[in-house]
Amino acid sequence: MNAAIREGLLRDNPARYVEVPSPRRPHALVWTAPRVQAWQQTGERPAVAVWTTQQTAAFLRFVARDRLSVMWWLIALRGLRRGEAAGLRWTDVDLDAEVAMIEQQRIANGHLITVGPPKTAASRRLVALDRHTVRLLREHRRRQRAEQRAAGEVWLDSGYVFTTEDGAPLHPDYLTRRFHRLVLDTGLPPVRLHDLRHGAASLAHCAGVDLKTVRAQLGHSSIVLTADTYTSVLTDLLAYAAEATARLVLAAAARNPGRRHRGNDRPTKSAGPGGVARPKRPATRQSGHRRGVKRRRPHTSHRRPTKIKAV
Repeated sequence: MNAAIREGLLRDNPARYVEVPSPRRPHALVWTAPRVQAWQQTGERPAVAVWTTQQTAAFLRFVARDRLSVMWWLIALRGLRRGEAAGLRWTDVDLDAEVAMIEQQRIANGHLITVGPPKTAASRRLVALDRHTVRLLREHRRRQRAEQRAAGEVWLDSGYVFTTEDGAPLHPDYLTRRFHRLVLDTGLPPVRLHDLRHGAASLAHCAGVDLKTVRAQLGHSSIVLTADTYTSVLTDLLAYAAEATARLVLAAAARNPGRRHRGNDRPTKSAGPGGVARPKRPATRQSGHRRGVKRRRPHTSHRRPTKIKAV
């Protein structure tokens, strides 16, 4: 509409009178025991939900023998998007330096797959890899080379980290369907594949990582988005905060068990009538070479009377 106004086709933009409701970002809820029980009874689930630390660990143990186990590990702990995981290449991974560079993603438009840059400029980022993840990636590369030898000439050397058994790159929708099947097999409360990204932020925040580092890990352009949408405070962090607060108060009470608190309404010794404290006379600054040395009075010809009538 504004372009049509600049071209002289319209005199006014009718869309500026439209009132659009402000969108609300979805807030992820944690699968606590009462929510799990309610889901088992009614089948209702939150729109966005994340697993607890124990539930995430149970899922990763269950998929340890899956071909894409290290990919689920990366998404659950490092917060990769599904397109970023599907588009990760071995040239972007440095196992000796323990880092992975997110340079591209695979986007699904129906059956059409396009390869392009990450979602935003901040999404092009460096992801640090822990030692356990590096060990899993090395094992995954050995299995992939064994599959290449078994496939022979049929093998497609695509260069991607996560491929099919013949080396072809993965379809992003396949990752969603595969993850949904694995969650059903585990019997855990349902979460989406993108919810693992929510859980990665919450787990990092629960482990003591500051929000600025979590923002860089997820590739967000604003820390507000990280704080409002992707960090659900887990029950472990709430329990730790409650215990730490109680220990602080109990330790202060143990240091002063018999000391009583004096009220502020009790008059002090320098208080005058009515409990109003008398103002102190401001201290005068002594001059001279050293403090405590009485300054000599200058010599004048006028003599001061010896007796002064008191006022």
